[in-house]
Parts: sequence; C-alpha cells; structure tokens
Amino acid sequence: MTLGLFSRHRTGAAILGAAALVAAGAAISTGTASAATAGDNASHAFTNRGHGYMPELANWKAAQKGARHTSGTLTYGGGTAGVGVMSVQPKVYLVFYGNQWGTQGTDANGNLTFSNDPYNGAPVAQNLFKGIGTGGEQWSGTMTQYCEGVAKGATTCPSTAAHVPYPSNGVYAGVWYDNSVASPAQATGNQLGTEALAAAHHFGNTTAAANRGAYYVILSPHGTNPDNYESPTTGFCAWHDYNGDTTLSGGAVTSDVGNFAFSNQPYNMDAGANCGVNFINSGTTGTLDGWTMTLGHEYSETVTDQFPSGGWTNPTNGQENADECAWLKTGTGAAGSVTMGNGSYTLQGSWSNDTNACALTHPTVG
Repeated sequence: MTLGLFSRHRTGAAILGAAALVAAGAAISTGTASAATAGDNASHAFTNRGHGYMPELANWKAAQKGARHTSGTLTYGGGTAGVGVMSVQPKVYLVFYGNQWGTQGTDANGNLTFSNDPYNGAPVAQNLFKGIGTGGEQWSGTMTQYCEGVAKGATTCPSTAAHVPYPSNGVYAGVWYDNSVASPAQATGNQLGTEALAAAHHFGNTTAAANRGAYYVILSPHGTNPDNYESPTTGFCAWHDYNGDTTLSGGAVTSDVGNFAFSNQPYNMDAGANCGVNFINSGTTGTLDGWTMTLGHEYSETVTDQFPSGGWTNPTNGQENADECAWLKTGTGAAGSVTMGNGSYTLQGSWSNDTNACALTHPTVG
C-alpha cells in the first residue's frame, strides 16, 4: 500500500497542509487498502484509494495518537494466482526512471549518484536495501510471522506453512539507471508497470520463477508527478502493486515474464512534510525521514501481500500491515531509527497479528 500508506497500494494522506486538515477534520482518499483510522475517537478518517497506497501525512495530530485501531488483525486473502506472500528470498531492484535524474556518478560505497538529486535520495535508497537483513536488525522480523498456503480468512500461520523468510542474505539485487527516455511528467500506473517490465528484462528475470521473489522499485525523478501523487485531494507518497491489477491508471500491464511486483516511488521530498520530511528528525538529518519510511513501507507490504490483495490485509478496510501503522509518531510501534549493518534509517512499524499491535521490531518467526 501506499505510505501514509494504503493500497494500490499507496502510501500517504492527501497533500493538503497538515494544519488545514487538522482544522477541517478532513477525510483523506488513498489506495485500495484503506488507511488506518486515526486519532480522537476516529474523527479523522482515511479513505481507501487502491492497493498499497501510502497516504500523505494529512494529519499530524492524528499521526501522533497511539490509539489508531479498533481491530487491526490481518487475515489471509487466499492468494493471487497461487501467490500470497513472498515466501522466497526477496530480491529488490532499484530503477531510476528517466534521464531527468541527470548525470550518473558513483560514491565511495559503490552507489549510483545523480546530478539532479538535490536531497541525495538515490544513494540512501540503495544503502537502505543493502542494509535490510544485515547487522541483526529486527525490523524485518515482524513480516516473518505471515505466510501463504493457509485457508482464506486465517489470522495465524502454523510453523509448517511457507512464511516470509528473514532476509539474512540481504535484499538488494541490482540498480539500473534508465536514461534512454525521459520519465513522463505524470506517469500512469501502467507506464510505471511497463518500466518495471523493462527492468525485468534488463536484469534477465524473464520467467515467472525468476520474478517470484523480485520487487522492482520505480523511482521517478525530482520535479515529476507520477500517478498524480501531488493531487490536492487524493495525494499519496508511494504505492506498490503488481502488473495484473486492472485498476492501475492506464490499465493492467501485459507481461511476458509472469506476474511481477513493483512500486511507484515518487521523489516525495518535493512534497515536504506531507510525505514525511522531518517526521522524526529535525534539520537536514530529517530531510529523508519520509523517503526511507515510504521505501520501507512499500517493501514490507510487498513481502506480505505480493500480488494484492491475495496476501494479508485487514478485512474491514483493506489495509495492509504497514498501512495499519502509518504515520505513528508516538506509542507502541511508532516510527523510529532502525540500525542495520551499514547504518541507521528512519522506518515505520508494521502490524503484528501475534501481539495485536504495531511493532517497529519483532523477533524472527521460524
């Protein structure tokens, strides 16, 4: 789902000023999975806008309330084409989409850098996915309680089921700068999915088996508005989906490589506090708070609901695990700093069925 996050799954709340939304008690439209109801006796509600949307940060006051849920329990959706969760080692491929990223370089850590990346988001995104599953981090542990191959509607997983694995070998699988074309000023979901299909071919993942654990993060450049994420009424910060979703703007993507998971990652620092700039940290230290939170949000939902909505969602509102805990600033499972083998990153928690609460960290299951 999206950050701020809901399903297209999109993350985020509407891109209206937070203060204005607090005053208005506005309802926010987000992805297919609904966002969590926030704060003050559910007086501020997020409306579902599609699979995996992370909504924009529409309401700081609501985000700071710990009591966001009446029942957050997720149930199993029965699978989509036999797939519920990413029960194999995740492989994350980062795709910098469009020549507007500018001139490519390389930093001391071997990460791609770009001349039109004013907030230095590209190398941080690469480092984040290189860090997931390293240094004994337990942020990934929450997702390992979820599985596939159980009955539709199940709320627990037996030890014998195929669970999301702990990514002990890391998840970063590759990076591609596709500067062969300009990224559209306002790419549709279909165009983003088509770029993910091009990435599958680029990386040699040309079969359904090769894409079983693949996840393509499509990162649009500064100054673009992919899938109209900056809409003043239905804004979001990111979303994840799969090629076969007929509700994608522009329609489903015809694939010759089997089904594949991908996400829409706007250059959401352009949206400022609405997409989490300085959500936890002040000054330049917090510029990329929302960037890493949305990247983590969509990844955690992809591994637990790979081809929406065949995996784990809340049956009452369609929210996925990270939607349930989006924009929590205080309380159990609130966003915070997670230390990995290569540094620390601001991430949000996700819903844990076995503790009936949001969790920023959790022991590995299995």
